[in-house]
Amino acid sequence: MARDEDPVELGVQLLARLEHAELSLPEVVDRIETVSTHPETTRAILEEAERRGHIRRDGETVTPVSGRFLSFESEVVSREGDFECRRCGASISTGYFMNLAAGEHGPFGSSCIRKVTGRE
Repeated sequence: MARDEDPVELGVQLLARLEHAELSLPEVVDRIETVSTHPETTRAILEEAERRGHIRRDGETVTPVSGRFLSFESEVVSREGDFECRRCGASISTGYFMNLAAGEHGPFGSSCIRKVTGRE
């Protein structure tokens, strides 16, 4: 994440693009931790995403409601290089990056990009 990117906005936009039918709160936090591991930022992302109507929370269950999924053809780009996956920390040679309005988010490995977005 670049210095000028707002982690709360990036996290809200990430949650707005999830393809899962529903997730447990720990699964949602797993996705948010690709943006920030700071507890206050995590809480701010969840609260703002709910306030904007991107997610609905019921106890430990989170339901994405926006239905605006990430297009892998136009909003995910791959680059060759020496990267570390933002989700699992694995060393990867092909990084996948999400192009969100708040900024670019990544890199992710091929399985983690599918896991984070809900394609897997």
